[in-house]
Amino acid sequence: MIHILAALAVLGLLIAIHEAGHFLAATWQGIRVSSFSIGLGPVLLGWRRRGIQFALRAIPIGGYVAFPDSDAEEEIHPQDPDLFRNRPLPQRALVIAAGVLANLMFAWVVLVAQGAVYGVPDGISAAEGIVVTGVSPHSPAALAGLQPGDHVVAVNGQPLGEGNGAVQTIITTVQTHPDKPLTLQLEGGGPQERQVTPQLDEEGISRIGAQLQPYGMGQYRPVGGLGELLATASQGFWSITANTLAGYGQLLTHFQATAQQLGGPVRIVEVGAQLAQQGGASLLLFTALISINLAVLNALPLPALDGGQMVLLLWEGLRGRPLPERWTLAVNRLGLALLLGLVGVLMVRDTAQLNLLKSWLIS
Repeated sequence: MIHILAALAVLGLLIAIHEAGHFLAATWQGIRVSSFSIGLGPVLLGWRRRGIQFALRAIPIGGYVAFPDSDAEEEIHPQDPDLFRNRPLPQRALVIAAGVLANLMFAWVVLVAQGAVYGVPDGISAAEGIVVTGVSPHSPAALAGLQPGDHVVAVNGQPLGEGNGAVQTIITTVQTHPDKPLTLQLEGGGPQERQVTPQLDEEGISRIGAQLQPYGMGQYRPVGGLGELLATASQGFWSITANTLAGYGQLLTHFQATAQQLGGPVRIVEVGAQLAQQGGASLLLFTALISINLAVLNALPLPALDGGQMVLLLWEGLRGRPLPERWTLAVNRLGLALLLGLVGVLMVRDTAQLNLLKSWLIS
């Protein structure tokens, strides 16, 4: 239970960091703010300070910073220069972008903290089997139902062993069995099996379309100095960011296959709880990973997200005058409805599939 609470705390913290970016960018520029909320729905805990309503709400799937521009209860002149809508485009763009920037900066700081406290990565302590770290869309592995995090311990009844030897064993087996079904034995939440049939690629090599690594816990060694600490954190940051962008790109180009790998809040908490059990270093890695994912997600040019708001701002700049309020209101309401609908579907699916005993590794 404590690990689930730790994962929930991380998710709540990252939402708060994102909204704090918007809030600080606005207040730093003297823009009026009416409320700062973590979560959606009814208020669980709230207080007012300097005319701003701070609230913790019941539905932990987001948050928002509100401005008094269209609040009928606020006795503010419509032409007040401190209203958000009356500020120049660059100032409004900074407020909109600040949430994404806050999540990215926080992720880098977390990776620096991980290196300072636990050291820098130094390989993996080998255990039995291999872990699947990626699955290509439409590949034999995807058709067989393999997913990132699956722990494979045997192929055709033969144990794989440990370390790099386990990876080499399954690679050799796949390469020597083109077009022949292989039975993979999985562990985690009870024994499972997957039937996968390797196929020859354009180079004539038998593959299943999965990325593999030895199964085990990450090992760390003391950092060699400030330079190594910053370099390692930066390398990890750019690696996670690149993989995240590639994942979203894959979603756009292979939506039907990749959408099955999407996870909602329940899946995020599940993975976070499992990583919390592996220790503080894994929990910090999870924190950085989700923070970067939140940044990239919010940067997408979709209604109700920061990227969508930036598109509206760009449209206003090209148009040369403010957009009609009814347009922006309609777009935001539609975007929010679609976003809540997607979150709802993911939560139902993830809850049905919830299995806290499943072994997960993030690479």
